Formats: sequence, C-alpha cells, structure tokens
Amino acid sequence: MAKITAADVNKLRKMTGAGMMDCKNALVEAEGDFEKAIEILRKKGQKVAAKRADRESSEGVVVATLNDDRTKGVLISLNCETDFVAKNDDFVKLAEQLGKIALNYQTKEDFLNAPFDDKITVGEKVTEQTGVIGEKIEIGGFEVLEGAYLGSYIHSNKKIGTLVAFNKNIDGIDVVAHDIAMQVAAMNPIALDEDSVPQEVIDKELEIAKEQLRNEGKPENMLDKIAQGKLKKFFKENTLVNQAFIKDSKKTVAQYVKELDPELKITGFKRVALG
Repeated sequence: MAKITAADVNKLRKMTGAGMMDCKNALVEAEGDFEKAIEILRKKGQKVAAKRADRESSEGVVVATLNDDRTKGVLISLNCETDFVAKNDDFVKLAEQLGKIALNYQTKEDFLNAPFDDKITVGEKVTEQTGVIGEKIEIGGFEVLEGAYLGSYIHSNKKIGTLVAFNKNIDGIDVVAHDIAMQVAAMNPIALDEDSVPQEVIDKELEIAKEQLRNEGKPENMLDKIAQGKLKKFFKENTLVNQAFIKDSKKTVAQYVKELDPELKITGFKRVALG
C-alpha cells in the first residue's frame, strides 16, 4: 500500500477543492495515484449530483464578463442551494473563472462541453463541485450579447446581472451604458421596444384589457379603442426605450440616451436573475 502523506493530501485538496478526509480517502483508494484520486472525487461528485437532482438551486451568483473592446459579453449564473455557499469566496471565484471561459462560446451546451482545464470539461467541473460542496451546483442562466459597445451591471447581492448593447462607441457612453444596464436590472423590461414584443404577449394583454373593461361595464363597441390605449401604457411600462428613466422620471430611456448623441441607440439587452 502506498504511503499517503499530509503533503499529498494537501496537494490534492488544492487541486480539487475537496475536503481533507475526502482527499485522503481518495488517495488511499487510488494507492497514491493523483489522476485516479481525482477521478474518484469526480465520481463522488456525480453520485451526489444524482442524489440532489430534485433539489432547488435558487441561490448562487451572477457574473458578467466582457471582452477587452466591450463588443461581446456573457452573463452566467452559478447556482447552488443556500446563500451560505453563494457567499463563499471560492464559489464566487469559480463563477468568475467560468464566466471568462463562457465568453468564448455562443450556447450553454457548447460552454458546458468546453474544457475547464486539460483534464475536465466545464460541466464535469460543476458536477465535481457538487461533490466537494455537498449541494446541487449547476449553471443556470447563460446569455450572450454583442454590439458596437456593451455596458454591464451586477447588483450588489450578485443575484441580478445585465448587459446592454449600443450601436456605437463614443465618449461618455460608459456612464450611459452603466445607467441603462442598471435600469434593466431594476425595471426588468420584457422587450427593447414595441416592435420587439411577441405577438402572443400583445394578444394576451389586449384580451386581459377587454375583459377588465367588460367587468367595468364598458360598451362592447368601445372595447377595442380603450384596450389599445391600455396597450400603449403597457408598452411604456414594459419596453426598455419607452420606460421612464429611473434617475429622472421626466424623461424616457430613449430620451436620456439621445442626450449623449442623437444617433445613439440601444440595440439589445440581456438579464439574468436568481430566485
């Protein structure tokens, strides 16, 4: 039987993040072979993941990562079961590390299959951490956005993150971009503008408005006209460019953006939130 030293155990712990006893037991089982020990720990993670597959993973952290010229960004959430784990520095660092990897991919599936290092994929690393931490750990949100310039915002509790894209990169846009990214976090618009609202949402809102009006006793021949007015109010409250700007409700978001440059436009946004 191979002699397992405290240094060996500590080395494996640093490599994997697993607990001291888990590392010692894995090394004993693997007869000192580090590669086999890592595989044993990973298998333990997979078993734990299977046992906890039906658990809620509504806690965690959201991270936003942008490329150097701020033309592409990605939002991901690393989900867990408890706020205690979500606030752990190592958990947050792992989320940030995963965010940097995610920047190179367009889909969640490709990201999960991407190499975390030269031994395991991102998906395998997440599964491994389920075994290490003892909670269900998974990638929740995954959103990619591109544009001429991107702004980002992460709420102080790290549970909401946003990206906003613009059609041009000009002086002063960093402040505007941050403000609009904060707007998206706070007001949670459903679409960029009226044209971006899905038709099924519009139809549902009109149906709800008409039913409300019928209950109020409004005549049937007036329902369409009044419902259209309610729909305009819905667009104002729920589409980003038409919302009242959170820092100055006397102007819309679109008006605020155009104060910097009349040709400046928001071209898209993404939002990831936990819970």
